[in-house]
Parts: sequence; structure tokens; C-alpha cells
Amino acid sequence: MTAMDIGAILPEALRQQFEEEGFTVVRGLFGYDEIEGLCDGFEALRAAGPVPGHFEPRPADPDPLRRHPRVMQPHEISGQARGFLLDARLQAVLEVLLGEEVLAAQSMFYFKPPGARGQALHQDNFYLRVEPGTCVAAWVACDVIGRDNGGLEVVPGTHRMDLFCPEEADRRVSFAREYVPPPPGLVPVPVDMAPGDVLFFNGSLVHGSGPNRSADRFRRSFIGHYVGRSAERIGGYYRTLTMAGERVPLAQSEGAGPCGTEFAPHGGSAG
Repeated sequence: MTAMDIGAILPEALRQQFEEEGFTVVRGLFGYDEIEGLCDGFEALRAAGPVPGHFEPRPADPDPLRRHPRVMQPHEISGQARGFLLDARLQAVLEVLLGEEVLAAQSMFYFKPPGARGQALHQDNFYLRVEPGTCVAAWVACDVIGRDNGGLEVVPGTHRMDLFCPEEADRRVSFAREYVPPPPGLVPVPVDMAPGDVLFFNGSLVHGSGPNRSADRFRRSFIGHYVGRSAERIGGYYRTLTMAGERVPLAQSEGAGPCGTEFAPHGGSAG
């Protein structure tokens, strides 16, 4: 991709916003037809039933997030998901934001149906434990997303801070246990998105989402996590790839795990 092409996708103002605030949104990076096809693919996966280790729905469970759990590492079971994770447009933006070659570390797909809990404010690198440096997320909106159906909120400026020691979240509104209160003087900012928009954010940025309080609107999203090629260690759960799809093993860091530690089944959810 030429410098002119990346300039059209990622204007300097967006790069500066990422540098200064820890996040930025590239509007319409993916077309509506691409997003519709992606959602159709995940609906087909859900209809086909469980894939152990990746997607294990419980159709009769009263919890919406157990009926529609998040799909973990779908790029390992779906060529379509792998194509999104390794997409050249994401690569072009990420290489500017990270300033170096990037490696893909994780993919996820969230259905987040009506009535589903959100995920309390947290930091992604608390789970990935990238060393040195941090990760960057590319969060692809697959529906019209706002505050009513559980859109993301970010706390600008926290990307410049160290990882916080989380408190326990309120399980009534969060499926994950960890909660990072906003530091004094900083407040969460909602990020409204349309299908095909991509939110890029630093792995130390505090962010999260509330419940989906809408009556009939899903809040579907595809998420990729990436690291710079200079990273030396990452949690053992994360299997890093070049953007050409070649496996690049990194040494294992300590204290890592899947992104978002869920509450125990008796009071939690599968995402």
C-alpha cells in the first residue's frame, strides 16, 4: 500500500489522536457487504453447534450470553475469520500506529444479544501481557452500535499509564470479573460506530461496555489483537502470526490468560 493510500485511510489527525488519547476510529474501513458476509458466516457457525475450545453455546440457558457466547480464536476454525484478522487494510493502519511490522495474536467475535451483560472497564494487556510494549486492538463494528445496545466506552489518556490492579466487577452488569475504575479526573467516553467502522486502541487503554439494554438489537463485533514484531513475550494462550499467516512463536510471559476472566458458571456467563 502506498503512502498516499494509507494517508487516505488514516489521516494524520487520526494518527495523532491515537498517539495522544490512545484510540482512534477509521470509519468505513470495511464495506457493508463484507460485514454482512462476516455476520452470515458466524450465524452459520452458531447454527452448526459447538466447536470445543472456540464456541460452546447452551441453547436452553436463560443467560443470553450462554446462548450466544463469544467465539474465541475463530481464525483457527474459519478461513473467513482468518482473512479478516490478517486483512491488508488493518495491517496498513496497524503498521503506522505501531511503527513496525505487526503480528496477529488473537481474534474474537461477540454476538452480544439483547439483554446481554457487558464487560466492565479493563485493559487488554492485563491479559495478553505483551513484553516489551503492549498490544493494539482492532475492533470491527458489525452493527449500528451505541450506548443503548452496549457500545464501547474508552478512557482517553490511560494508555500512558501502567497496568492497574483490577477490582471485582458487578456481575449483574459485567460477564468478566475484572474492573478498573477510571483514574481521578478521567471519565469514560462512548464510541458510537456503524457497520464497517474500526476502533483501534492501545492495549493499556481502559475501556469496556455496559449491558445491551435494547429490545431487539444485537451488538456484533469482530476483534483482533496485534503486537509489534519487536515483542519478545506474550501469554501462552496467544499464538502469534505474521500478517502473511506464518506462525511466529514468542516466549511465554507470566500472568496471562484469555481476554476477560469470566465469573463462575453459577453467576456468570460465557460472554
